Amino acid sequence: MPFGILEDTLLEDIPGTANLNDQADAAVLYAHLPPGMLKHGKGRHSHIILVPQPSDDPNDPLNWPQWKKDGILFIVGMSAAVVGAFGPMMSPGFVEIAADLDVSVNKLSQTTSWLTLTIGLSLIVLNPLAKMYGKRPMYIFAIAVMFASSVWGGASTSFNSLLGSRIFSGFGMAPYEVLVQCTLNDMYFVHEKGTRVAVWNLFLLCGISGGSLVSGYIIEDLTWKWTFWFCAIIFGVLMFAVVFFVPETTYNRKEIDYTLETELQEEKLHGEHIEKADESRLEAEAVPVEERMKQYKKHTYWQSLRVYTGRYSKASLPRIAARTLIIFSYPAVLWAFLMYGTTVTWIVAFSVVNASIFTIEPYNFSISQTGLIGLSPLVLVIIGEAISGPLNDYICLHLAKKNKGIYESEFRLVLIIPVMIIGAAGFFGFGAAVHYQTHWTGPVLTYGLANMSLSFASGCVFGYVMDSHPKLSEEAFVAINLRNLLTFGLTYFINDWILDDGVLFVFCILGMLFLVVCLMTIPLWIFGKKARSLIARNKWLNEFMSDE
Repeated sequence: MPFGILEDTLLEDIPGTANLNDQADAAVLYAHLPPGMLKHGKGRHSHIILVPQPSDDPNDPLNWPQWKKDGILFIVGMSAAVVGAFGPMMSPGFVEIAADLDVSVNKLSQTTSWLTLTIGLSLIVLNPLAKMYGKRPMYIFAIAVMFASSVWGGASTSFNSLLGSRIFSGFGMAPYEVLVQCTLNDMYFVHEKGTRVAVWNLFLLCGISGGSLVSGYIIEDLTWKWTFWFCAIIFGVLMFAVVFFVPETTYNRKEIDYTLETELQEEKLHGEHIEKADESRLEAEAVPVEERMKQYKKHTYWQSLRVYTGRYSKASLPRIAARTLIIFSYPAVLWAFLMYGTTVTWIVAFSVVNASIFTIEPYNFSISQTGLIGLSPLVLVIIGEAISGPLNDYICLHLAKKNKGIYESEFRLVLIIPVMIIGAAGFFGFGAAVHYQTHWTGPVLTYGLANMSLSFASGCVFGYVMDSHPKLSEEAFVAINLRNLLTFGLTYFINDWILDDGVLFVFCILGMLFLVVCLMTIPLWIFGKKARSLIARNKWLNEFMSDE
């Protein structure tokens, strides 16, 4: 029972448990194959066995040159950043925009509520389509919708028109809630993913935090409609980049030569010993990688830009959609939904109420000054990302070393400790600072701390889920991002709630709920490994969640 984690003796290979000694997880995974068949990294990574093992096809995204992979990451990451900024960009000017459209601030804030609801509901349909027909069609669809909705928003002259553009944009924002993480999973090996996930998260959180920072000046100097026109220009450029430089990354891969694999497995199952002569024969039969790759024809640039490249899942659309609901029965996913959902939702609440709080006594901020509040979360998010990634890896490696080299995915849950401390300071501190009318640095700093807690929580939540259920990451991400339904509920009425009960009461309630969810990590730490084993042994679940 390492560090209080209950052991499981009913399953030998439990998903999320691995031996990290000398990359033994990779060695064990491919131990039944002749070493000559296994592919290794290049240069300083030449000693690393590639996990997953790429196919011999040069069109396999794992075989693409590094500049191409990182170029795709930059384009989709930048798109995600602008999408992240698109949601809260009107928040600094809520008071002025509400007056311009002749509606209350609370009614105007509901445009954000309906936007988040659309994102949550559309994910249930759009993700299965991406699973079946690939990610490229969804990326093109999403960026085209964002361009069109930005033009619509800029041309709006009434509240209803603005609301319609925001609801429509939700269909474009939804794919960026899930697909970027999955795209990274398609292109990068295990030893490369950590850095790339951190880069994507930095893009996204900087977009969310920095959006209001820029939009405050735009609203004050050029009117609120120009926030949409600037987005239309940026999305237009990104649409060109997506169409011409983001090919399909989904690939049905045969990791190894299954003929040899099957032969070796059958011998082991029948208790036969593999003689040294047989191993030598198999080694000799292993054709060099360069020769094997020649049997495939590399796609031309124009062929790689096809929008439809085939079907990638044999499962039906309703079956794939149903997985999103079924996967909530997985403790890791349910916990992740609550943990990530409450943290993100409470942070979105800030963007909805900031204009109402900072543009009146005692702060009397202008629109641009209200936008500058976003500088605090922007800086603290960058610091949080710089600390949380290395800290997460250090904790996992340190605990694995103490555990005789055995890694448990629950080791990632330790990061909840700084999440809880920083988040509590942010939520409780903001309510107290505004209520007692402290200097403006009080609420601004605590707003940044709340956002900083998310940079720690993201690595913890997504890392734990990906390690625990690696084959179901897409379904898990969709389930986690159904937190948009929770966000819809809170943002719909929070301004009226604050008017009725006050900022201190509201943010103390949010802070207490946040702490309750954080404390749910304790039973997950204790019983998480047993839960992973139970799920892995459930035959019906494994068959239903399969793409076959």
